[in-house]
Order: sequence, then C-alpha cells, then structure tokens
Amino acid sequence: MIVVALGGNRAGPWGNPRQTVERALAELDRGPVRLVKASRLLVTAPFGKLNQAPFVNAAAIIASHLPPAALLHRLHAIEHQAGRRRAMRWGPRTLDLDLIDYHGLVTGPHARPRLPHPGIAQRIFVLKPLAEIAPGWRHPVSRAGVMPLLRRLDPHGQGSEL
Repeated sequence: MIVVALGGNRAGPWGNPRQTVERALAELDRGPVRLVKASRLLVTAPFGKLNQAPFVNAAAIIASHLPPAALLHRLHAIEHQAGRRRAMRWGPRTLDLDLIDYHGLVTGPHARPRLPHPGIAQRIFVLKPLAEIAPGWRHPVSRAGVMPLLRRLDPHGQGSEL
C-alpha cells in the first residue's frame, strides 16, 4: 500500500484550502499514479508552528509503478502547481503532500525519501484520515496499528470533518 497525506491552509491558484486538497486528490489520479481510496476532508489545528490558520487534511491510498524517489518528485511537482513555495518549516502552505508509506519500505535516516515518513505516530492529521481508509494499517517500524496510535494522541476525537 502506498499512502500519501495531504494538507494545506492557504489559498493558492487552485482556490481555498479545501478546493486545493480536492484538486490534489484529482491530480493523484493522473498519469503514472492512480487514486485507490481517499478519506474525507478534516480540519485540524496546525502542527509545529501554532500561530497560523487551521489545516484541511486528508489521506489517500494510491497505486503507482514509480519508485519512491520518482513518486516523491511527482508529489513535489503537484505541490508546485498548487502554488507551494518552501519558505518556512511547518509554516503556512497551499499544499503539502507527504509520502507516508510505500509498501512498508523502511529506509535510513538520510535516504530521500525517508520511509516511513518520520513523525507519523505524533500527527493526528495523518492518523485520523488514515484510520478511515486503512484501519488495518500498521507502522512499518513499530508495527503499531493505526487505531492504537490514534487513540493515544486523540482520546476525545479532535478534528472536525468538512
């Protein structure tokens, strides 16, 4: 299974954050990438840099013959089309596409892309939509299930659906 997390909190050439995430999902169903399943959209608090607008997030399962590095390049190209400019870590952005898992592949800390994406277990905005579309998913390193990881972070069901 290949998992991509999507999010954004700034308007860009594709519209407001909701419109941008919806368009990004459509872009994940073109060319060498096929959208298999997508979660509902979720509004979540920002992560890392807290003094910014809430994010619209989703998760998607995709299929592709592209190897991880080429797939990451494709994701970055979609971000760029959506107006993403990498200026500030954890800052506002029109679109963020993260390659979360690539068939359970585990790479070293200096690999590009690093897999699984670091920090999955600390991110409600990844785990909640992932639990919706892949409730049986397990972290490739810890083997912890998505539901126990989510319950540990989100015992009261934070985040609202759009």
